[in-house]
Amino acid sequence: MTFSIVARSDDGRMHGVAVASKFLGVGALVPAAEAEVGAIATQAHANLAYRPQGLALLRTGVAAADVVAGLVAADGGRAQRQLGVVGADGAGASWTGPECHDWAGGQAGDGWAVQGNILAGPQVVDEMRDAWLGLTDHGFTERLLGALRAGDLAGGDRRGRQSAALLVVARGGGYGGGSDVVVDLRVDDHPDPVAELGRLLGVHTMLFGKPDPATLLDLTGALADEVSTLLAAAGHPDDGSGLDARLAAWAGVENLEERIVPARIDPVVLAHLRRS
Repeated sequence: MTFSIVARSDDGRMHGVAVASKFLGVGALVPAAEAEVGAIATQAHANLAYRPQGLALLRTGVAAADVVAGLVAADGGRAQRQLGVVGADGAGASWTGPECHDWAGGQAGDGWAVQGNILAGPQVVDEMRDAWLGLTDHGFTERLLGALRAGDLAGGDRRGRQSAALLVVARGGGYGGGSDVVVDLRVDDHPDPVAELGRLLGVHTMLFGKPDPATLLDLTGALADEVSTLLAAAGHPDDGSGLDARLAAWAGVENLEERIVPARIDPVVLAHLRRS
């Protein structure tokens, strides 16, 4: 009743899971990931113990295929399980038990695995694979979402749509560098959850993405005057604290503090300020 992709970035730094289902809150059950260790998706008649057990095995250097083999061998309900695993290096691995409802299956390659059950057909997995392999010019998180979107457009879960989730981890990649969770977004109950997940990722990227140094603009001259005027209109008048302090105060209210750079401004921040 679910389709998913587990994957590792080309540089090995990031791991993630993207998943969608005709099931309430799929993000609470299916995905698990640990920075520089790997990622897991447990689905069909999901065995939630696979998540901590699988990550523990990956942490010790067990290959993804051997993690899958070990988990299902010890599970009397393996015939109804589906599982995708990717580790810190090497090929991903996927398991589909023989009692999973049609259509069910999976594929895996270097650093990725895609799988699904109760799907519209094998084309769902094929399209997810092709999207993942083809979107090499996208960032890792966008590439995961692109693969999920391709599966959704190919028919996805044949019962319909309800929830979707995206989990990405990297060492120190979370908010303020204080965690490893880069993205953890969930759409628990929605008529078009994959599209809604894409919208949420756009908001997340705007608020918490890091500024591109190549695009930063110097806060001088006419641009500084414009920003000062816009800040005053937004409730942050010139109080003698300086333009940087006023901009930082406004950004804190708008949840854009991750994009603030002294004496310069991120075009994303400027565009949001102009819309305020």
